Amino acid sequence: MSLRLLQHRADDGARSVVLADQGAAWVLGGVSSVRELAERAIAAGTSLAAAARACPTGAGVDLPEELAAGRFLAPIDHADPAHLLLTGTGLTHLGSAEGRDKMHRDAAAASHQTDSMRMFLEGLEGGKPAAGAIGQQPEWFYKGDGSQLVGPGGTLAMPSFAKDGGEEPELAGIYLIASDGTPFRLGFALANEFSDHVTERHNYLWLAHSKLRQAAIGAELLINETPTDVRGTSRIVRNGDVLWEKPFLSGEDNMSHALANLEHHHFKYGLFRRPGDIHVHFFGTATLSFADGVTTEVGDTFEIEAAPFTLPLRNPLARASGDGAPISVRVL
Repeated sequence: MSLRLLQHRADDGARSVVLADQGAAWVLGGVSSVRELAERAIAAGTSLAAAARACPTGAGVDLPEELAAGRFLAPIDHADPAHLLLTGTGLTHLGSAEGRDKMHRDAAAASHQTDSMRMFLEGLEGGKPAAGAIGQQPEWFYKGDGSQLVGPGGTLAMPSFAKDGGEEPELAGIYLIASDGTPFRLGFALANEFSDHVTERHNYLWLAHSKLRQAAIGAELLINETPTDVRGTSRIVRNGDVLWEKPFLSGEDNMSHALANLEHHHFKYGLFRRPGDIHVHFFGTATLSFADGVTTEVGDTFEIEAAPFTLPLRNPLARASGDGAPISVRVL
């Protein structure tokens, strides 16, 4: 079974790192965060898995029980949220263009190829270059800093002015920038990227606005493999009943871009290779309830599950407070 790291916070606030393997899980002695463990691995020139296995073995952990008790944090964080960046890429999955084009169909004649479709086709043609070559750059977006990262069970709050709060089930890559500026991929997490699809549908140039909000990642950080064929389920639960449910696919086998190509086009910018920074990068999806005509409501719960992750990602939907008044800037 896949190795996973989790960040645990006890009722008294004490933090610890948990390693899960072969159906068992235990606390790692001498380390209180995944970032600390990753820094230790980089300094020693070893893998994250090896660094974890080198830690003293502590008490056993019942993962479902601790998840239900709300004791798992997001599997990565930073003491200074400004040094954790949430970013992502879209139109990266086989089938992505179908959902996006469906959203934009009212804005263009059926015979007209939208910019979204053009970008998807360019990625399909050049998103998986030969080894050592640079492929087509993807759509890219910024979501915010670490203050916008929500962990398992946490509430996803759409802004007070949002037109929609919709799920996006996908994988997120987790990275730490070493002291020499080298990006290290720590692993992968199950994610709900969370967007305003009504705003995006109005005009695709508002994609940036639709993405500036929270995102959630699951409790487990997959550290010893790169999953190529991820098959999961995304659902919306309302008042205890399943309102919508659909399978989703991810991993390179189901993508129009190679992960290495997506990583290159993110980290080619020097400002994203600042030593000590953490990056959570969302790789995209082809499955949206919005594309099936679903309108989410406050109180709905998003549920995402997929192997090789063993724990589901569940997050209730809320709306942030705000009176909608114009923001006033004072002049000094």
